[in-house]
Amino acid sequence: MLEKMNKKFDPAEIIEEFEILTKDAERVQIETLQKILEENGRTEYLEKWGLNGRTDPGSFKACIPLVTHKDLEPYIQRIVAGDASPILTGRRITTISLSSGTTQGKPKFVPFNDELVDSTMQIYKTSFAFRNREFPIANGKALQFIYSSKQFKTEGGLAAGTATTNVYRSLQFKNTMKAMQTPCCSPDEVIFGPDFQQSLYCHLLSGLIYWDEIHVVSSTFAHSIVYAFRTFEQVWEELCTDIRKGVLTSRITVPSIRTAMSKLLKPNPELADTIYKKCSRLSNWYGLIPELFPNAKYIYGIMTGSMEPYLKKLRHYSGELPLLSADYGSSEGWIGANVNPKLPPEWATYAVLPNIGYFEFIPLRDNVEAQKHDEIELSMENKPVGLTEVKVGEEYEIIVTNFAGLYRYRLGDVVKVTGFHNSTPELKFVCRSNLLLTINIDKNTEKDLQLAVAVAAKLLAEEKLEVVDFTSHVDLSTDPGHYVIFWEVSGEASEELLEECCNCLDRSFVDAGYVSSRKVKAIGALELRVVQRGTFQKILDHYVGMGAAVSQFKTPRCVGPNNSSVLQILCSNVVRSYFSTAFC
Repeated sequence: MLEKMNKKFDPAEIIEEFEILTKDAERVQIETLQKILEENGRTEYLEKWGLNGRTDPGSFKACIPLVTHKDLEPYIQRIVAGDASPILTGRRITTISLSSGTTQGKPKFVPFNDELVDSTMQIYKTSFAFRNREFPIANGKALQFIYSSKQFKTEGGLAAGTATTNVYRSLQFKNTMKAMQTPCCSPDEVIFGPDFQQSLYCHLLSGLIYWDEIHVVSSTFAHSIVYAFRTFEQVWEELCTDIRKGVLTSRITVPSIRTAMSKLLKPNPELADTIYKKCSRLSNWYGLIPELFPNAKYIYGIMTGSMEPYLKKLRHYSGELPLLSADYGSSEGWIGANVNPKLPPEWATYAVLPNIGYFEFIPLRDNVEAQKHDEIELSMENKPVGLTEVKVGEEYEIIVTNFAGLYRYRLGDVVKVTGFHNSTPELKFVCRSNLLLTINIDKNTEKDLQLAVAVAAKLLAEEKLEVVDFTSHVDLSTDPGHYVIFWEVSGEASEELLEECCNCLDRSFVDAGYVSSRKVKAIGALELRVVQRGTFQKILDHYVGMGAAVSQFKTPRCVGPNNSSVLQILCSNVVRSYFSTAFC
């Protein structure tokens, strides 16, 4: 695989390899598990459970328990502390990935190795091959809003950084981007800069300098693209001045970034005037991206799950440019590639690559109460099934076994099987299984919250206002407890309008348990708290300060009691509060 990374690859060849790989996914899964267990069979963890060198799926499932990160944390902490013995993997782990920390309030440590880089590149190449078949691009550049967080050494001397940072720093990433004819237009000093606001400004400037060569605009998450062009609205005139004079603004103070950008920046009054005229004639910035980059073919990034609320604004900036959702993975590793790029992001599906890990699926049918408590008691009906045993239309929780020391690891994602590509399933992301608003017998997921906000936001749209960002909290300090929804709004909304939005939010949670509990006052009136502009920027700054990469950031959609720092930021920035009268 690695040899092929270093040369220009043929998309048709990649698709052919994928078709062969997925024709007998069950066999590939058995071989993949065998390889994982042969490489790691003598580890402390696998020997503890009495696997005794066996590599077949039956023995593996009989011996090895399902686990969460909490179960593996003592083993991972020993690795982080420098224990070089074969604890989880046969070969020593030298790099640790940090999750974004937005779900639980603090980052998780996850083992990272070369095999995960290889699987990342395989995912990138596979999805690009299918994407390029539908939306072909020639030699060009990508305006990639990617940011590397600082790597640091753990107490045991291991390199630690976010998963995206570990990938961006790999030689395979650069080679793959070149092979896909979409190298990043920004210098490395911008990507790896210590100040993401300065890096963002220079990403925008680099894109404008190479305006006619930009074929793709992308980031890890849709949020980063929206954030970048919201920033552009504020700094576009300053960018024009830089281009006109060929001198970098004084706001860029990092020496390495200034040096790198100065090499790109030359006086170009004609380009500056063109950008100025284009921006001046836009109506509310609609179609900004294709106006600035007329040769761009599509916008690319993860747009599902918690990113869906940003699609409306992203479509506003994108005009007629297609939005293509990127692949499906997590800090723990990758799951599948988007091989149906023409599907709109709301319907995006991901074909599982059967050779990058061993996958199992817990059926979630008749499992409402278990989901509520984030514990799934395995009965005869909902024991995990294999990759090729899943059924179309059913929902499952994913279990991952990978090459980096995770065995039967519960990822915490709920997916729906929409079909099959040959014999491998195509999955649609539904929600995180542990992101639930629940007080009594109610059960509202992240998706339910998104739908409720989308309905209420339509009332704002009638007044040409929008929800910039949102999150939620279950307030149990009152009796009975109640839902709290935090909104940041783009402008000034009237009292009457926000009261109407509050009632609409309350009515839009249609879960039967919630509705019945509200009617009998077992759950209190929903509260809408409007926060001042810039509050969610402060939350982003908080996570970046904890070591998260901006390109990996996801706004936490449900802020629990363990996430006290974010809750404090939200509560200290509330400017108006409303209680629903929908069930009075």
